[in-house]
Amino acid sequence: MSPTLITLTVASAVLLFAAPLAADAQPAGKPVPRIGYLDGASLSANVRVDAFRQGLRELGYIEGQNIAIEWRSAEGEADRLPGLAAELVRLKVDAIVTGGAGATRPAKEATATIPIVMAQDADPVESGFVTSLARPGGNVTGLSTLHPTISAKRLEILKELLPRLSRVAFFGTSTWAGNAQGLRETELAARTLGVKLQYVDVSRPKDFGIAFQAAGKGQAEAVIMLVWSPLINPRRKEIAELAVKSRFPTIYRAREDVEAGGLMAYGPNISDLFRRAAIYVDRFLKGAKPADLPVQQPTKFELVINLKAAKALGLTIPPSLLVRADEIIE
Repeated sequence: MSPTLITLTVASAVLLFAAPLAADAQPAGKPVPRIGYLDGASLSANVRVDAFRQGLRELGYIEGQNIAIEWRSAEGEADRLPGLAAELVRLKVDAIVTGGAGATRPAKEATATIPIVMAQDADPVESGFVTSLARPGGNVTGLSTLHPTISAKRLEILKELLPRLSRVAFFGTSTWAGNAQGLRETELAARTLGVKLQYVDVSRPKDFGIAFQAAGKGQAEAVIMLVWSPLINPRRKEIAELAVKSRFPTIYRAREDVEAGGLMAYGPNISDLFRRAAIYVDRFLKGAKPADLPVQQPTKFELVINLKAAKALGLTIPPSLLVRADEIIE
């Protein structure tokens, strides 16, 4: 099934993405533009990196021919990011693309003049990266994973899986910028669906086990996993196994969690966001200013289901969910 499409609401954003022109051939003697790419995660076998490259190719940019990219990764060591950001600034790159909030913040702290493209951020206004989505101000713009329908949809999917669902544990991270918004939207959906919500804060790696125990004591029947990415990403397999062992049907944000053994995930198609980040690079190279380019929300969403995890939990996925899934892992 094709991912759900959501109409963009920011009128000026239509102009940004309306039929972007392909990159012009590089005039003789003109320097090849140089782009910095900064990420906390490894760049090897990274589908998001591949998506960004694809976006560049679609616009006529070929790495090594008419564009150069300075790739920098902290390889999971977040404390390396400020130094890597400073290194890109010293190289005087034409723009910096960041793979997440953990990379955006040190990039923003390293320069107030080089344009910065967020390939994704849960809530760039709350994070302090932009003044507003429509008018970012400053030197940062890009793409956000924030959308008002996402959190409610995750709860609706759990309710469809478990029609008698009455109690759900919401695992979040209070210090993460997107936490308050996600919790607020889920609480609204919970009231509509007649579900009681239990909030459990996860701020350290060792908190996951404690959180599942708390969910059990609270008589929760399922879990919504909205924990800060740097906490969950390095231990996806471990958390998925813990969820199954604890007998909690759990819905996550990213397909990678399901690929690691989790039951279900619903959220923005992150690869699509990274592909679209190339459009901002193209606009910067053509003279546009970050302050004038609105932050975009996701337009493609995906539902991924792991049948092996369902079997381990003793669950049968309803045909209505299977037919809507963008990917089924067996």
